[in-house]
Amino acid sequence: MTSSPNQDPARVRRRRVRAGLTQGGLAAQADISQSYMSMLEAGACSASPPVLARLAAALGCEIEELMPDEPSAAKVPA
Repeated sequence: MTSSPNQDPARVRRRRVRAGLTQGGLAAQADISQSYMSMLEAGACSASPPVLARLAAALGCEIEELMPDEPSAAKVPA
């Protein structure tokens, strides 16, 4: 079973583009490598809570805004 990333890759990318940052620019501000930033946006890996906090700070948003929506009770299998 494959786990989902902690971050929503599409939300991270949209926020980055809206902020006018390149992957390298956001990576530098969040103190991570550009290749790690690329993997986060691709959903190939999960961001740790400290990395999520640094990304949110660099993007001027809350951590929750970078995370996937929680599944509703109707979508969770019994």
